[in-house]
Amino acid sequence: MLPRRLSAHINHSLGHSPAVVLLGPRQVGKTTLALEVAETRASVYLDLEDEADRVKLSDPVRYFADHEHELVILDEVQRVPELFQRLRGVIDRRRRHGEPNGQFLLLGSAAMDLLRQSGESLAGRISYLELGPFDALEVAPDALETLWVRGGFPRSFLADSDDLSMKWRRDFIRTYLERDIPQFGSRIPAETLRRFWTMLAHNQSQMLNAANLARGLGVDGKTVASYLDLLVDLLLVRRLPSWHRNVGKRLVKSPKVYVRDSGIAHALLGIRDKEALLGHPVAGQTWESFVTETLIAAAPDGTEAHYYRTATGVEVDLVLTLPDGTLWAVEIKRSSAPRVERGFHIACEDLKPTKRFVVYPGNERFPLNAETDAIGLSDLGRALQATK
Repeated sequence: MLPRRLSAHINHSLGHSPAVVLLGPRQVGKTTLALEVAETRASVYLDLEDEADRVKLSDPVRYFADHEHELVILDEVQRVPELFQRLRGVIDRRRRHGEPNGQFLLLGSAAMDLLRQSGESLAGRISYLELGPFDALEVAPDALETLWVRGGFPRSFLADSDDLSMKWRRDFIRTYLERDIPQFGSRIPAETLRRFWTMLAHNQSQMLNAANLARGLGVDGKTVASYLDLLVDLLLVRRLPSWHRNVGKRLVKSPKVYVRDSGIAHALLGIRDKEALLGHPVAGQTWESFVTETLIAAAPDGTEAHYYRTATGVEVDLVLTLPDGTLWAVEIKRSSAPRVERGFHIACEDLKPTKRFVVYPGNERFPLNAETDAIGLSDLGRALQATK
């Protein structure tokens, strides 16, 4: 098993909050990580997709009272939304009994429903963490290309061969479409949602054009929006918003949209290995999404991520606003000999970022000009971590 960077954050949050929610898509390793945490303290684990475990919560107040001095881990907690109202009283009672923090660890796969339910019921009593697939800071430097091709879901990345990795990802996609998504109440036909998901992969890291997607699917724009909301909610797709602050220029408002895990995007497109990927038109786009996901994961809590584009086409791939208000402008290149383009200079004149970087596939850091460094992905991720 590879150690997860989030492990220390979970223990820290449990030491300062009564309840911690760990969000992440299915099969990303939430349960494994939670059980590792459970080994460090008195704990009890319930999987709320298991009928036998759900029966144990027929009288949740009594069950939690029986485990008053233990960390209660509830997996797939969005399956029992009525539980959140009960948790509020239980948390407050345990607080009065001298247990202010570390009472519940809640694991969930559907972000918006879970955030809404927990936020309404447990305001001031809960903190949130998100576990994504493996990123570039969690694997060996020589495994970075494999991570890009296969993606970061543990069983895909750690598979014995590209073929086995591809088979796992295809099974994952099929299971999500045919079993998991209907459990969240969606009535979208599996084949329609697969087509939509695949269309997003073809347009990886491009600005959202809902009209084109709607025409391709034979539906209206509102239907496309609902499909996109669902995949974003399940933490499978990211909407990267455009920069919206006033810089005296006419700015593009549409978000960029991409499949968050590059390996899943490649599976949707039938790209089996690195050789096939390097010859595919989408290679640069999936590299951009891969870099973007790693940097967002590495950035300190409270960082805002945008892309910048004017109506005239001047663009920066990623603009990170750190919690102290400083801006980092990041251009993403697949080339091993990156160059700073004129549009990046013009955009930086508008944004006036504190730091400017061009991320490329190499490991050496070197200046491209007086203000901009070329840098490898892992090095830039570690630089972001150092700002925390």
